[in-house]
Amino acid sequence: MLSASLKSVLQHARYLPLWSALTAVRWRSFDSRSSGLGATFRTVMRWFPPARSRFDREAKRVFPDMKPVTRAKLGQDMGWHMGRTLFEIYHDAEFQTHHHKFSASGPGLGALKEAQRLGKGAIVVSGHFGQWEAIRAVIKIHGLESGAVYRPNKNRHYERRIRTGIEAGGKPILATGHVGTRALVRHLRDGGIISILLDEKYSEGVRIPFLGHDALTSLSAAQLALKYDLPMIPAFGTRVGDGNTFSVEFEAPIPHTDSIEMTRAFNDSLSTRIMANPEQWYWMLKRWDGA
Repeated sequence: MLSASLKSVLQHARYLPLWSALTAVRWRSFDSRSSGLGATFRTVMRWFPPARSRFDREAKRVFPDMKPVTRAKLGQDMGWHMGRTLFEIYHDAEFQTHHHKFSASGPGLGALKEAQRLGKGAIVVSGHFGQWEAIRAVIKIHGLESGAVYRPNKNRHYERRIRTGIEAGGKPILATGHVGTRALVRHLRDGGIISILLDEKYSEGVRIPFLGHDALTSLSAAQLALKYDLPMIPAFGTRVGDGNTFSVEFEAPIPHTDSIEMTRAFNDSLSTRIMANPEQWYWMLKRWDGA
């Protein structure tokens, strides 16, 4: 096992490139810095073989007939989007104040407001697509607040910055695990809103089709919605135009049936979004491992 001091040194070394990219151009505008980190990630996806290989493995599964040159460009475009998304999350306190960047639509926003009017909680479900923090920004613009569930990062330097950014979007911020689940239930029963990203592999989940292939998927959001009679609202923040603005759509709440059928409906909805804008989904999640 690594000693605590060596582990700390390694964590510093892994964080240093991102820290350098984030701090080297602090004098530039928010959008310029965001675009700059996007360009950095695009370069990584072009020239760093491990990243290219990981992306290719996932993209080939969904696009087996795509030409290599087209797939390479898709990976680089994904890098640009993900670099920008990461920058905006790290600087979420500032990002949340850019009200002019967000446009909202869809029946789910009205359903969310109605649930709050009745004193009920609500579950907003999304994925690592577009800019998911734009969803909570719009919720805040409309006078509400959504907490979030997140998976803590093992690198304490990333973790500190990421958690600070996520907290700026709304509280409470609840880590995955038993303690976080208990707090989540209390928050929902007290009438709170929570946002959950449902597109990560969940080893104890159920195999449900996602982008045409079975993927281990958590049923927790649907189970909570059914148990406590809460709306489960899919929402997506698509990056549009030059990448500095966002179209946030709140779809109608998923009808209450059973947890598998409801989660399948969400997977189908997210899959549709990804197929329309594949460069805006984070393909590096190892989504189908072990499925």
